[in-house]
Amino acid sequence: MMWINRATQAYSIADLREMTARRLPKGIFDFFDGGAEDEINIQDNCDAFQRLRFVPHILMDVSEIDTSLEIFGKKSELPIAIAPTGGTGFGRWNADIAIAKAAAQVGIPYTLSTSATTSIERVMQEAPGRMWFQAYILKNKELLWKLIDRALSADYEALMITVDLPVGGKRERDLHNGMTFPFRFSLRHAFDFLSHPLWLYEFLRHGFPVIENLVGIENNVVSASRIASSVGRNYDPSFNWNSLKIIRDRWPRKLIVKGVLRPDDAQKLLSIGVDAIVVSNHGGRQLDGTIAPIDALPSVANAVGGKIEVWVDGGIRRGSDIVKARAMGAHGVLVGRAPLYGALSGGQPGASRAISILADELIRTMQLCGITSLNEINESLLV
Repeated sequence: MMWINRATQAYSIADLREMTARRLPKGIFDFFDGGAEDEINIQDNCDAFQRLRFVPHILMDVSEIDTSLEIFGKKSELPIAIAPTGGTGFGRWNADIAIAKAAAQVGIPYTLSTSATTSIERVMQEAPGRMWFQAYILKNKELLWKLIDRALSADYEALMITVDLPVGGKRERDLHNGMTFPFRFSLRHAFDFLSHPLWLYEFLRHGFPVIENLVGIENNVVSASRIASSVGRNYDPSFNWNSLKIIRDRWPRKLIVKGVLRPDDAQKLLSIGVDAIVVSNHGGRQLDGTIAPIDALPSVANAVGGKIEVWVDGGIRRGSDIVKARAMGAHGVLVGRAPLYGALSGGQPGASRAISILADELIRTMQLCGITSLNEINESLLV
């Protein structure tokens, strides 16, 4: 009897999330699924989409649907890019590559995190496609510039600077689960890990993951756990507008700034020459209690007046959310947890399933709303 990857049978992103929760130890699942403090934003990011209601057109010919658009002047079949997610190797070996391959198959951009468990060069070699590199701002500027130069040498299309992380957020699920860095093994972890034999077998087979891009951040640091601890201590809280201008001057390709919620900040970013903005609250993992990105989106989009691309992430679990984002002024959406749940539950086929679920729901929503192309989506479609 042929083995069936259950993730390929999922019908929704919620199904993939449930499969991931069953496959992973609780502490590992919570590391990916959780947010900061009271996790207000984890739920509100999703609820903000659900508060929006469609006012569909009727009697439109929707037999042919066009979901394509240009991203930085190049055609993409979907208004989707993959958001950066760090430490994915804790959940599944080579999850970064699994998601990158799934993105490359449909021609959408994939963003590699600074704290990924796959190197800048290896993911490009094994999953060539439209690659963006996301840089956390480290105190060690020599290392930061080495990372950026490596991304340029590896032919990454764009550099993404995350600006909403001057210090790390307080993620209490991790604290309760003892998932702190550096990691300290205890008896409760033994029971948790032994209760999930498929995850444990893969972990024992391949060993503890390494955050490959940051090997050498401190002398003698080799494990992902120790490196993650070092990264947390090495975020640069002094990074400011002048620092960003230096990066803009040195990076010759597309520059994206992620973590924008205010229109005045968006106008400043426009003035220094960034190419795109991502309206984001870091998926609720840093400052808890912020405005939901979809609620902040219209004012940010209006502030830049269509002169640069404005993207949004946070809370996107349905293809209908993509339509709502376009109607509220987004060029496209970044999705992080959705493909991550797919990869952690089912590897590359699971990641591909997550993308196909969103794409199928996007097309169906457009048909039911009487819309045949992304350009027809505007604010009149919502209340």
